[in-house]
Amino acid sequence: MRTPPFVLLDEEKRLLWQLRTAGPESRSALADTLQISNSAISKLTKTLVGQGLIEELPAEAAPGRGRPTVPLRISPAGGYAVGLAIHAGILEIALVDYAGGVVSLTTEKIEPIDPERFAGHVDRRIHELAIEHRLLGSRIYGVGFSVPGPALSRDGNRWHIVRNLPGWKNAPLRDILEDTLRLPVWIENDATAAALAEYYLGGLIRRCTTAVVILLGHGVGAGIVHEGRLMRGESGCAGEIGMFYPAAAPRPTTLDLIATLQADGCDVHSLADFAEAAAGYEATIAHWQDRAADQLLHTINSALAWLDPGAIRLMSPLPGPILDGLADRLNCRAITWGDHIAESEKGRFRIEISALGGAGSALGAALLPIHASIARW
Repeated sequence: MRTPPFVLLDEEKRLLWQLRTAGPESRSALADTLQISNSAISKLTKTLVGQGLIEELPAEAAPGRGRPTVPLRISPAGGYAVGLAIHAGILEIALVDYAGGVVSLTTEKIEPIDPERFAGHVDRRIHELAIEHRLLGSRIYGVGFSVPGPALSRDGNRWHIVRNLPGWKNAPLRDILEDTLRLPVWIENDATAAALAEYYLGGLIRRCTTAVVILLGHGVGAGIVHEGRLMRGESGCAGEIGMFYPAAAPRPTTLDLIATLQADGCDVHSLADFAEAAAGYEATIAHWQDRAADQLLHTINSALAWLDPGAIRLMSPLPGPILDGLADRLNCRAITWGDHIAESEKGRFRIEISALGGAGSALGAALLPIHASIARW
């Protein structure tokens, strides 16, 4: 992997993480929270301000005669990163700034192409977007790529990509992308990337310590975040809930819904033409929602039992009304904590819908390089 813009010290990472999770804080508040002396905080913040990673907000008037406090926050001008995601016939490219703000999110149709041609196309698009958003010369942390499938190698270079992307399975994807893009590249399972997006952009970072995101995309997978860390498991396959749904049988996935509609005579081929082509097939979609809810119920109850999450969210590139209907069906079923826990303590668990729509995998991929720069101390 090519060298990132710079390497942060552990204390710098701790300070940046505190600002990301808690929001703007003054130097004195940071010193108290991090148990660091005021002089050390002054030195750290001076360095980070100089690097453009944090910035001062307007001073807040303090009660009494004390000097106004000056809150610090993560600076959007600290740089940017790029995220890539492939859905059924669609390529999404996201640009996020250092504070996690969305600079750009584009969606385009793409035909199945081999990894080398894909890398060349992405290289051109990143350059075009950098010009469009006046980012040339800005610090870039790298490119994240969310892929539909589990890792085949421990180094995350080779992946078991779904079969409708020919030539991708077991290809050295990181090597191919880095050689073409000339940037550091992170590759992650699409559901895990989606969970990272929910954590940062979906409000979970300040709400709960453990969260599960279930992604209905090419396949069905789950991403898990615990105390600010992505849970990957021993071999990187944590959250591979697709194993509960044999590929030869109907599954609660985007591709499965498309196949279900096609079998009923609908002329739909990808998400790019879904809304128009699926009009008039509401009964077929409702039947699929009923079946998908039944399939997901046991998986969700298992997640509750094993992980005790503060939130479980559904995410998919499918149109919002379809996902809303699926969540309604799930929330009408018996998603509970079990009879051994008092109703007053837990009771019924409500499944939520991601507000990020189908963009979560691309946005989470873009956040991978930024997250990696501070979250591994």
